[in-house]
Amino acid sequence: MEPVLPIPVAESPPAPPATEPLRRLHPLTPLLRGFRFVVVLVVAISWQGYQNLGTTHWAEAVGAIAVLVLIATLISYLLTGYYVVGRELRVREGLLVRRTRAIPLERVQSIELVQPAVARLFGLAELRLEVVGGSRTEAPLAYLRLAEATALRARLLDLARPRGQGVAAQPGTDRTDAIIDTPAEPVAPPEQVVHVVANRDLVFSQLLRPQWWLVPVGVGGTIWESLISADHAIGWIGIASTVTAVLGVVSAPVRVLLADWRFTLSTAADGLRIRRGLLETRSSTVPPGRIQSVVVEWPLLWRAAHWVRVQLHVAGVHDDRQQQRAGLLPVGTAEEAEHVLAQALPGVVLRETTIRPVPPRARVFAPLRASVLGYQLGPAAFATRDGLLTRRLVIVPYGRIQSVRVRQGPLQRALRLATVHVDVAGGGPSGTAWHVDVAEARWLALALAEHSRAARATR
Repeated sequence: MEPVLPIPVAESPPAPPATEPLRRLHPLTPLLRGFRFVVVLVVAISWQGYQNLGTTHWAEAVGAIAVLVLIATLISYLLTGYYVVGRELRVREGLLVRRTRAIPLERVQSIELVQPAVARLFGLAELRLEVVGGSRTEAPLAYLRLAEATALRARLLDLARPRGQGVAAQPGTDRTDAIIDTPAEPVAPPEQVVHVVANRDLVFSQLLRPQWWLVPVGVGGTIWESLISADHAIGWIGIASTVTAVLGVVSAPVRVLLADWRFTLSTAADGLRIRRGLLETRSSTVPPGRIQSVVVEWPLLWRAAHWVRVQLHVAGVHDDRQQQRAGLLPVGTAEEAEHVLAQALPGVVLRETTIRPVPPRARVFAPLRASVLGYQLGPAAFATRDGLLTRRLVIVPYGRIQSVRVRQGPLQRALRLATVHVDVAGGGPSGTAWHVDVAEARWLALALAEHSRAARATR
């Protein structure tokens, strides 16, 4: 009698990730977004349009614009929603062409909670996600209740962590179901304040901008022009140019003051937390291990006060948004910068950064900067120094290095020099060791590749 072979039983396919119901934005969203668009359009009409149309027709035009914008934003509100599937945030939107954007949360580099001045009056906030490789902000959810936005940010950051590092679920419950069934107001993770920038130092640092020197030059030039003229009168062109120059000088420091007012850096279970802003408050959260590079700068006029500023680069934040959100320390002493760096890049000690200088023959390429150029192959990161008026120290953690390049031009070959470039994700500030000895450059490239492999293996 032949033995009966067991029939293999096919394993059941894995259950699809649980999906929660579609959630909508706050009902006041059409009014707030519509108000913003109406203001922009009214400004576009300009004073000349008001003069041409007259008061009645101008008011009718503004009213028609307001109605059309309100209808458009209301339709957009009714067709927009979000929900979470597994480890993805999905945003549904579109009128003629319906689309659903799926954002893998493991690719999220930072999440920012923004409260514009008008939205803050109603207790609302906007949530912005920065994703590696993205050219713009993904899934800007505007607007949500502040408590709902805070809870959603904590939840997304929890899901964005590598598997096994999230907040443990209660025994006998499934993590995904527990998240979906839980009300959207979990207990916020405890925070520990690392540093608070004094507003007085922020004001004084902006007064030490070299652009302020243009104000007396512009005003003095206008006065001198009136003195040498026949009728000793100041023309409209002179007044307009003077006012434009003064506004241009004042606007830059004022923007910095409004953006970085009450700057507070904290650490939480979900990463670094940065809060700042006067009229528009921002709260950014950078999960652990998302910082691609850090730049420490010593502006020329700040050196007498022993001040520095520290900026960070996160993949996914580009162009002007990177400049607006890059502050890790707007102004502070070297000791404060070292304390902040210890939280952002563990293992990096600013005062222990010893720069290896370039060979004397590098003065052919950089006669003034040669004494500043150099690099350090540190224990946890690669650091390079550059800059004459504003000295810059670029620090790249080994685990964030994407590629290493050695470049050598014709004149560099003649002088046996080469330049080593270290690239990071997102096209941010990268470490560049300029004009080092060619043999040293090859050794440095191999050492950086080995350090990068070792750092990635231990992550």
